[in-house]
Formats: sequence, structure tokens, C-alpha cells
Amino acid sequence: MTQALLLLAAILAGAIASLSGFGIGSVLTPLLALTFGTKEAVVAVSIPHLVATAIRFWNLRDKIDRHLLKNFGLASAVGGLLGALLGSRFSSPILAYILGALLVFAGFMGLTGLGKKMRFGTKIAWLGGALSGLLGGLVGNQGGIRSAALLGFNLEPKTFVATATAIALIVDGARMPIYFFTNPQTVHRLGGLIAIMVAGVTIGTLAGERVLARIPENHFRRLVSLLIFVLGIVMLSRVAK
Repeated sequence: MTQALLLLAAILAGAIASLSGFGIGSVLTPLLALTFGTKEAVVAVSIPHLVATAIRFWNLRDKIDRHLLKNFGLASAVGGLLGALLGSRFSSPILAYILGALLVFAGFMGLTGLGKKMRFGTKIAWLGGALSGLLGGLVGNQGGIRSAALLGFNLEPKTFVATATAIALIVDGARMPIYFFTNPQTVHRLGGLIAIMVAGVTIGTLAGERVLARIPENHFRRLVSLLIFVLGIVMLSRVAK
């Protein structure tokens, strides 16, 4: 893996995340894992993920749906931490199959327009947030399933990304100290590659936000649904190998 390839992948990941609220971990973690293994890749990618998330949060902070953040967001963060804790003790390909299938289903519903008929309330927000966080924490990919659940709340594009970003920032703030405490050698050894990824996701994030402002809501929902659908297919194909 060359540094140029990693930089281009980071730029792409940052742009995708600016448009959908997820994508940095989904793009960069598998790429880095090819050389360094999944465990080290997750730790290394958590730093550019935090940087890009913080930039999006600052630029879109006025667009956050605070009511949804309080309900869905806190439940998602708690579920994600619980899932990560359980995932460190056991793992099963069945969980990855379930999450992949859910992503494919959610993406299909969004692409066909059937998802527009689904409208979630406060109780569903708590349940959906907790379940999406739990599943994402168990499998290690919270962003996709979180965005899939958020599609049911009929948010306008900037509010969608802003709220998803605020939730992701809460989760990042909780998990980062654990990563640094348990894997300090990874951060030190991969410092150069981490810096390249930080630069790339920053460029991609700033570029993606300009595109986000120009996307009509209908096209935005289909774009997010397509990304979720593709992520589900990729997850299923990896587990099948």
C-alpha cells in the first residue's frame, strides 16, 4: 500500500462521510487492515475519524436536531459502547451477516422509496438508537447502521449529516481514551500513516460539504441509501470468504 493510495482513499472517505454521515471507517479500515491487521487498523483509523467528525460537527453544529440527538443519539452511544465491550469478548460471523443483511434491506427500502412511508417517534428513536449502536459495536461498523436508522426520521440533508456526526462524536469521545490506553504502540508506530489519513479526510470533508449544500433532498436520500446498500453487500461478501 503506497502513501499516495492511502491519501486518495482518505480524501474519498472524508468526502463520502460529509455526504452521508459515515464512510471513513468503512473505507480506510479494510484498506489498512490488509497490511497491519484489523485491530491495529481500527485504532489507527479512529484518529482521522475523530478529526473529520469534529470538523463536520463544527461546520454543521447549527443544523443538529437536538431532540433526536438526546433520544436516538444517547441510546446509540450507550448501545455502541455495550456492543464494543461484548464484541471484545466474543465475535461471530452470524452477527456480520445480520448487519450486512439489515444494511442491504435498509438501502433497498431507501432506493425504492418505500422507506419514506416509515416514520419514527420518540420511543422508536430510543429503541432504534440502542439496537443500531449495539449491532454496530458488536461488528465494528456503527456508522452505516446508524445512518440507515436515521433515514426513518425524514431529516433534511444537512440536519441528517449534522445529527449523525454529533452522535459519532459522542461515540468517538468515549472510545478514544480506551484505544490510546490499550494500544499506544500502534499510534506511535503508524504515526506517519495516521498523519496522511488526517490530511486526506480533512481535504475530503471540506470538499464534500460544498457538494452537500447543492444536493436536493430526494437525491440525497437515494445517495445515502445507495451507500448503505453497497456497504451491506461488501460486508456480506467479506463474511462469505
